[in-house]
Amino acid sequence: MVRVAFPRRRAFGLLAAPFLASGVARAADGWPDKAVRYINVFPAGGPTDTLSRIVCAEMSELTGQQFIVENKSGSGGNIGTDAIAKAAPDGYTIGLYTIASQSIAPTLYARLAFDVDKDFTPIAMLWSVPNMLMVRLDLPVKTLAELIALAKAQPGKLSFASSGAGTTPHISGEMFKQMTGVNLLHVPYKGSAPAYQDLLANQVDMMWDNIPGPLGLMRGGKVRGIAVTSNSRHPAAPDIPTMAETLAGFEITSWGGLCGPAGLPPAMVEKCAALAKQALESPKVKAAFAQQGATAFWMSPKDTAAYRAADEKKLAPVIKASGAKVE
Repeated sequence: MVRVAFPRRRAFGLLAAPFLASGVARAADGWPDKAVRYINVFPAGGPTDTLSRIVCAEMSELTGQQFIVENKSGSGGNIGTDAIAKAAPDGYTIGLYTIASQSIAPTLYARLAFDVDKDFTPIAMLWSVPNMLMVRLDLPVKTLAELIALAKAQPGKLSFASSGAGTTPHISGEMFKQMTGVNLLHVPYKGSAPAYQDLLANQVDMMWDNIPGPLGLMRGGKVRGIAVTSNSRHPAAPDIPTMAETLAGFEITSWGGLCGPAGLPPAMVEKCAALAKQALESPKVKAAFAQQGATAFWMSPKDTAAYRAADEKKLAPVIKASGAKVE
């Protein structure tokens, strides 16, 4: 009779693997069984905050567990994005997957604390929004052509605000400078809300931002809307022309989605993605998105990852040609 002795460590691995796998499966089955932390990488009061809270409120209602929005802003969204990357991969810290940190920052920033390809688990897309160019009310322009003429007549004297370096509002301004040859001063802020304050106080001349914010200010008679950055006019503001109507080929669209740190269990990712899809299909969420000028934009985890990578590839030449770089 031949006895076969397994080394103790190997025997433990053979016995433990099924138990570990079943433990992960049970965790995914029960998710969420407590509050989930959602990191919004931009400050409270801006468009991403409003849209994030709409989705999180619906997911809370669907699951009976709170999805708590925590605003962790700075460095164009990179500080909050890094916090997502460094969170425990247990499904109880997720956050905003954004074009700024995921598709623009890898080209714009000389160094990042995270790797967009390795440090995240893409879960789903949530929304798509164009930017709107708005100007302070006493700036003597009503059209994009008039703004271009004024900027050329006063090189270097006009300024544009953004919600941070590397955000789509920033890149919108850089594209505008590149395509027209005008010289504008970029003034980055830590989110949209503080930028709005200075725009309304006439401390800066203009600003591109995700359309929900400008829509509210424009409806309140506080700014003048000049153009949107989408290919076609936006249904929430059909009288506002596109940038492309004056500058052929000008198009940039912002998007937001869900992600977690690398290593989230696949079953948990699929469950979270399905929950996000269910939330976006809610008539209440659709109505709230429409009010904000946003479009529901769900994608599977795999397609979300592919979309991010394609956007990075598309935007990299624009960013490099602009000369914009953040050390």
